[in-house]
Amino acid sequence: MEQIKVRFAPSPTGYLHIGGARTALFNWFFAKSQQGKLVLRIEDTDAARLKEDSISQILASMKWLGIGWDEGPGVEGPNGPYYQSERLALYQKEVARLVAEGKAYYCFCTAEELAHTRELQLQAGETLRYNGKCRDIPLGEAERRIKAGEKAVVRLRVPESGEITVDDLIHGQVKFRLDQLDDLIIMKSNNIPAYNFACVVDDNAMGITHVIRAEEHLSNTPKQVLIYQALGYKTAQFAHIAMILAPDRSKLSKRHGATSVEEFREQGFVAPAIVNYLTFLGWSSGDEEEIITPKATIEKFSLDRVSKKAAIYDTKKLAWLNGQYLSSMDLDDVTREAMPFLLQKKLITEAQRGEQYNKIREIVAAVRTRVKTLVELAEAAEYFFKDITEYEEKGCRKHFAKPEAAELLAKCRKCVEAVECFDEVHVEEAYRQLTEDLAIKIGELIHPTRLALTGRTVSPGLFEVMVLLGKEECLKRMDQAIKYISAKKI
Repeated sequence: MEQIKVRFAPSPTGYLHIGGARTALFNWFFAKSQQGKLVLRIEDTDAARLKEDSISQILASMKWLGIGWDEGPGVEGPNGPYYQSERLALYQKEVARLVAEGKAYYCFCTAEELAHTRELQLQAGETLRYNGKCRDIPLGEAERRIKAGEKAVVRLRVPESGEITVDDLIHGQVKFRLDQLDDLIIMKSNNIPAYNFACVVDDNAMGITHVIRAEEHLSNTPKQVLIYQALGYKTAQFAHIAMILAPDRSKLSKRHGATSVEEFREQGFVAPAIVNYLTFLGWSSGDEEEIITPKATIEKFSLDRVSKKAAIYDTKKLAWLNGQYLSSMDLDDVTREAMPFLLQKKLITEAQRGEQYNKIREIVAAVRTRVKTLVELAEAAEYFFKDITEYEEKGCRKHFAKPEAAELLAKCRKCVEAVECFDEVHVEEAYRQLTEDLAIKIGELIHPTRLALTGRTVSPGLFEVMVLLGKEECLKRMDQAIKYISAKKI
């Protein structure tokens, strides 16, 4: 039985887009579900559009998401090189073969001539396609003209009538009329292959059995089928994944927020949440589950569960998922992921990252269930690392404005100072005893104390916060709050 082999072939013209990441994931899920292989190929022949750091960022994003490839950059296999810019000789050889067989020809038409032809076709209401002017130039004459210095592209001879039928594994049978297609350019005048030609040659050379890609490539498919046929290759099976649309059903763009994996990472999303979110963006497991691991997805994945309809981008759902993962992931993993965000806010130093790891880990454990991103986690943890310089206005009005606020907080301070074994149990016992002595509700002590220690009205459990801050720091902050209340005469 033929081994299933798929490929993900990004062009390094930018960072890994969320749509590209989903395509890579679906290829990976399909390959692993079929005991097949995933090839990573970099389509970098369009030098004008290349961005210098795109390749490294794409590879880094895929690794961060946990998408492994069986052949490609860094994982050399029998079908390399895996950069198209290093495979030019193969494309040129196959183009020369098609020309020699009469299946392709040299075209000397200039850009001005082609524009003039298009204008005439527009005026006549005709289909815009190449008019075949150079189709019948004898090969010998064409070669002499090229040798004399004329520039030429190479075009594939496309039948003028008939149709191409594509049996798409997601969309079913799709038909394309040949009279709507040009004689395709397969090699540019600078000897760089056209996209459609290069990817067919590579897919064949690399043994790709299934081409799973974005729906926007469906219009390229009849052109590629014609190239497969002309070259005498076995045509791969195609599956086109429906688009990802913005909430207003427009094309997803920067105005809708983050669109690249790297941007989501910078905004504090964790890889497992992004993978989980993308998994259900156009695929269904058949159950009602919302949380799923890659392992479970691979066990259930099939192309017939991929939707034909566009998926709607929903950052609220992603944020919710991210919060679920921050709460449930291994604590050390969350702590390591949080470190860059704590460093960025200058809450810790590089030295403290190692020296105070256990303390930082405890703080992360305290706040992680209350946030949805690592950015929020760093903000939620700020008062553990920095002195309090201001208090929430609404908290001041509610808890510091009472006539007895300073006196009550002073009693809390005395209570804290008297606790010898400074852990959550003993601090809470001391506070409950004080409420009994004062005949008040414990909330009347907890709320002003929280505001004094954190500057906020919301935090993890007060006694957990107090232990994490430590007794001396609690006393210092309570003294500061008492002075603040007294000076402000709130």
